[in-house]
Parts: sequence; C-alpha cells; structure tokens
Amino acid sequence: MTVTDSLPHQSACATCPMNRHLERLGVNMEDWDYVVALAGNPNTGKSTVFNALTGLRQHTGNWPGKTVARAEGGFIYGDKRYKLVDLPGTYSLLAASVDEEIARDFILFGQPDVTVVVVDATRLERNLNLALQVLEITDKAVICLNLMDEAKRHGLTIDDRRLARDLGVPVISTVARRGEGIRELIAMVHDVATGEVKPRPHRIPATQDDALNRAVERLTGQIQAAFPGLPNARWVALRLLDGDAQIERAIRDGSLGDLSRGDEPQSVVDRLMVAEVHA
Repeated sequence: MTVTDSLPHQSACATCPMNRHLERLGVNMEDWDYVVALAGNPNTGKSTVFNALTGLRQHTGNWPGKTVARAEGGFIYGDKRYKLVDLPGTYSLLAASVDEEIARDFILFGQPDVTVVVVDATRLERNLNLALQVLEITDKAVICLNLMDEAKRHGLTIDDRRLARDLGVPVISTVARRGEGIRELIAMVHDVATGEVKPRPHRIPATQDDALNRAVERLTGQIQAAFPGLPNARWVALRLLDGDAQIERAIRDGSLGDLSRGDEPQSVVDRLMVAEVHA
C-alpha cells in the first residue's frame, strides 16, 4: 500500500504545466500521479490517518517561506501513485492564522486531486464547520469520519450514508488507530481522483439579500475575467465581500493569479474593480 520515493517511475503529469502551482507551494510531483491534501481540525486523529495511509514512507520539511512543518508521504493503489500532503490542523479556512492561510492556499491554489477532510465522529457539528468551508472551494473531497469507536462508546450513532447524501460527497467511516476503514478510504480517494466518482458538494445557496446576491454575481464575473484559471471565483468573491484582507492583497499584487496559474508575478489591479455592497 505504501510507496518509496526511490522506486523508478515517471508520472505523465509530472511535467504538466498544471503542476507549476504545486511547485510554487513546495510540492514536487515527480514520480507521483496524484496529490491528496489531508485537512482537519486539531485532535481529530488526522496524524493517525496520515500514518495509516503512508506507513513509514514519509518525510517532513517546512512550507515555503514559513516556519510551519509539513509532512508528506505516499501510497500506491492499483498502478497509480498518490502523494499525501498533511495540512496544518485548523478550525477554519478564514486565514486568521498562518496555519489557516497555508491550508486555504493549498486547497484553493494547489488544486489537489482530492482533499480528505478528517472529522471527529464524537464532535461532528463542530468539525463540519471546516468541512463545509472546504466544500465551498473544491468538488473533489472525501470526508473521513474518524474515531467511530469513540462515538460508539459514547452511545452515538451516525448514519454515514445520510451524511454523504446531505453533504454531496463520499463519507468513509474509520478507526484509524486500528486500521479500520483505511482500505475503503484509499479506494474512494482513487475513485474521486480518477473521476470514477464525481462528488456534488453542498454549497451555500443564494441569500435573500438581493443587493448581496447582485454584488456576489458581479464580483464573481470580474474575478473570472481577471483570473480565468481560478478554481472557485465565487468563494473568492464571498471572501472579498467579507473583508478578507489577504485575498484582497493577493488580487492587488497579482499573486492570486500567480498561484492559480503558476506564472510569474504580474499586476492585475487595473483589470479588477472590487464591487461594493450598499446598504
């Protein structure tokens, strides 16, 4: 199930221009076919899931320009090789901390083939806050419903099939420290990465505020025109309207486009006018 970096293999995707954005985020895709992001709140057993997926074939380093540690590993399923990147444990993607900024930027700009969100089955309501934010950014997600043994011990029963229908993405129940559900999780990651399963995640619907809806629609169109490679312009528009200073700065200095395309910096401030919401 696990894979070493030394095995001879050259991914057809390794030299693809689409991997430039991953290289800018410090991820080398040589010898790998797909990249998988592992996200989750602290204390959900995310590290245990990471170890169960990768075994001992993993290494650590720092995120580019940060002092935050990053763990990478890998596994093989069929004839495909998957690089797993363990994102910092966060409660949200609102970029209120360096950890949140790293997790958000990797999911939004790194465009991983699959994002696995590890949630604690005993604290599902709190953990789903992050999961729903991830689903606003990417369609390619799998929920890892971990610590199911603890949920059972507390008398909790979770209908994972109903949860999958409600969220619009696959949900796999696991007890990672005992290896339960890990094979099923790997198989589902493979199915989503290869397109055999196409999630349709729940998204925040339009509000009853017509002025806000018009602003979101207008700004989304402007962002799409300025950054045609951006994976989710509507989410960026919502963050701008919420006053996300880092997203606004990324637009003004051009780094938003740089990260989404892997290009050299270029000024885009003249190509984008931020819409305003009037009371």
